[in-house]
Amino acid sequence: MSHSTRRSFLQKGVALGAALSTPQLLTGTQLFGKDANSKPTIAAIGVGGSRGRYSRGGEIARQASRFGDMIAVCEVDDLSASEFNKGFDNKLNTYRDYRKLLEKEKPDIVVIGTPDHWHTPISLAALHSGCDVYCEKPLTLTIEEGFLIRDAVEKTGKTFQVGTQQRSEFNQLFLKAVAIVRSGRLGEDVNAYVAIGSPDAKGGPFETTSVPEGIDWNMWLGPAPKKDYCDERRKEFRWFYEYSGGKMTDWGAHHIDIAQWALGLDNTGPTSIVAKGEFPPVVPNDFDWDSFLDGKISLPNSYNTAVKFNIDLNYANGSTVNVNDYYRREDGTQFPNGILFEGSKGRIYVNRDKLTGKPVEELTEAENAQLKDDMVALYNGKEPGNHMGNFFECVADGTQPVADVASHHRSMTSCHLCNIGLMLGRELKWNPDEEHFVDDPAADALISRTSRPGFSM
Repeated sequence: MSHSTRRSFLQKGVALGAALSTPQLLTGTQLFGKDANSKPTIAAIGVGGSRGRYSRGGEIARQASRFGDMIAVCEVDDLSASEFNKGFDNKLNTYRDYRKLLEKEKPDIVVIGTPDHWHTPISLAALHSGCDVYCEKPLTLTIEEGFLIRDAVEKTGKTFQVGTQQRSEFNQLFLKAVAIVRSGRLGEDVNAYVAIGSPDAKGGPFETTSVPEGIDWNMWLGPAPKKDYCDERRKEFRWFYEYSGGKMTDWGAHHIDIAQWALGLDNTGPTSIVAKGEFPPVVPNDFDWDSFLDGKISLPNSYNTAVKFNIDLNYANGSTVNVNDYYRREDGTQFPNGILFEGSKGRIYVNRDKLTGKPVEELTEAENAQLKDDMVALYNGKEPGNHMGNFFECVADGTQPVADVASHHRSMTSCHLCNIGLMLGRELKWNPDEEHFVDDPAADALISRTSRPGFSM
């Protein structure tokens, strides 16, 4: 590490672990010693601000600053960088280009909260610069990016936490649901029904305008195809396949991740994908998605991600994860956003507000105590509850974080498979061991994309 030796940093792991088990999380100074030089240095890349829609990057960066010394911020929007810097008494060095930040600052830790299409390129650069990394979900834009970042984490040996906070937070409702499913209380033949909602992606085509002062639009686009500026592309990037994956990689990155974890499928993938759905009117039938995503052809300047969908991910063990915009069936079961786990012995439903179902209501005090032990085991032996804290604890002691890259790559692969199934409009066969489609060159072509010149990974 560039500002403290690995040995001295690891020695602080005991203090960090104790702090995380207390009701009130301690500050970085308390965790890593009163000497500021002993704290890990942190750089925030992508923080959002008042003239955007999303500011999650700034939120997670401020969370991280409790555990270390924030030294720099990188933003393509000068106003966002200035707003974030004010929270640190304007002491941070500011950059528009993350490559310059990594070269000059050499931070110990990087926290990434950019638009989705930048997650993997910046993560790779940070890992190869010797940084431990916390990156917001979804980690990847393509399946191939998952291969790249998984290999980079393995080769560099750095700690990497993905921002899938449902594995840690929301009163551990999701973690408890995972423990219940894995305990066998629902039976051995459990399926998951995942409702992730329809995107609020109405309107368009949109007018292009001049780039607002202080925004580096070319850098914002980065590896994505060159496009003229419009506010919708920047503020609502999730509904453009050029930069994100719509609802599949927005909420799917959370709920599909939990579903596969609970079913014990977090280190594999489906063998078949059956997808039905609808795209906005600007997308013609039999559209050449491969050429579009490589920047060779265009669509009107409008949202283009799927707006309706009902998808079955079928796994070799017989389980199915159904992914839909709003779950409903003839017996009256329906829910707008959340996960229903159903087996031969019962069913439970979980979202960020509640965990319900007879198998939950009928738990005895002894069974609840056992589930708490199971939850700690799922959390790699650590006390669950704080996602960012778990990251720093694992940086300190060299253990695996709860939202590791390998399992998240598998979750994101399933999300991308959903989108590819919708794009091609037919059943797909997937080999989860070799991680490619079965005798399907057209589908394999959508595993990767061509980056814009000057922004290759």
